[in-house]
Amino acid sequence: MAHISSKVKFAVIGFGYIGMRHANTILSNESCELVALIDVKQQDPLAIEKYDVPFFFSLDAFFDSEIQADVITIASPNGLHAEHAMKCLNRGKHVVVEKPMALNKSDAEKMISTALSVNRQIFVVMQNRYAPPVTWIKGLLEKEQLGKIYLVQVNCFWNRDERYYKAGGWHGKQDMDGGPLFTQFSHFIDIIYWLFGDIINIQGRFKDYNHQTLTEFEDSGFVSFDFINGGMGTLNYSTAVWNQNLESSMTIIAANGSIKIGGQYMDKVEICNVKGYEMPENDHGASKGSVANHQYVIRNVVDVLNGRASIATNALEGLKVVDIIERIYNCKIHIYNQ
Repeated sequence: MAHISSKVKFAVIGFGYIGMRHANTILSNESCELVALIDVKQQDPLAIEKYDVPFFFSLDAFFDSEIQADVITIASPNGLHAEHAMKCLNRGKHVVVEKPMALNKSDAEKMISTALSVNRQIFVVMQNRYAPPVTWIKGLLEKEQLGKIYLVQVNCFWNRDERYYKAGGWHGKQDMDGGPLFTQFSHFIDIIYWLFGDIINIQGRFKDYNHQTLTEFEDSGFVSFDFINGGMGTLNYSTAVWNQNLESSMTIIAANGSIKIGGQYMDKVEICNVKGYEMPENDHGASKGSVANHQYVIRNVVDVLNGRASIATNALEGLKVVDIIERIYNCKIHIYNQ
């Protein structure tokens, strides 16, 4: 694959909150050029004008324009990620795909097969990997400073109400959204996998407490599992929290100590009690949350396409997150409604 010697040219499909964040991140990187925005919906002309690039209502219209792009960033509804990615790959474009990579393992595998056949790259957005507390834990694990892992507990308690699940939107629809493990909490499932490896012996329960008129799936659940590498874990989650997000936290109990990171986005080290280890000062405090880390994703794309780095979250890892979520939802558990 030839290296890109000039600025990497990006188009963004899906111009909602996340698509806009991608567009802004691309514009802020001097090695990138934003060449087009794509969305099926009419946008505020003033919002489009400030980007000073052509706007298209479909991928086909963009391709017909023959505007040159190296990379298409896919921030469309979850249920369209696979379709849009394969269309872009087949037109010879690299793709950056927002989480989740797809809503089922079969579609994710098709994306990978397509990318291999056309010699193009898939970059999966899992920006929580760049959060300072998470990279710090990754370093401790790689150096085996924690010893044998006994127990990992992840709590994700967020607010998603009628302000988020708006009438006529795709959020809350099973075929487009997929549920909270895909849309809200796939980042944290990725962190579990990235830090501790694959899981087995999955059990769980799901319940819909206050979203019956808003969504087609559960709003709360708890899941238990074993790690293939040893130890066990739990994931407790909810989008039924009143008014505002409560926390996203991870507690690790290991042979050589205990760690807890918390805050709204796992952006603070709350406890570090590890045998023979003292955490450096001014090193792992609060960050600005996961949404602040897209700059690292785009920077990685530029570096990979210029032969300076490997993909931070590759397509096989994106596939694995989809596989884990699919197995959680298929673990013989019923959704209980009020």
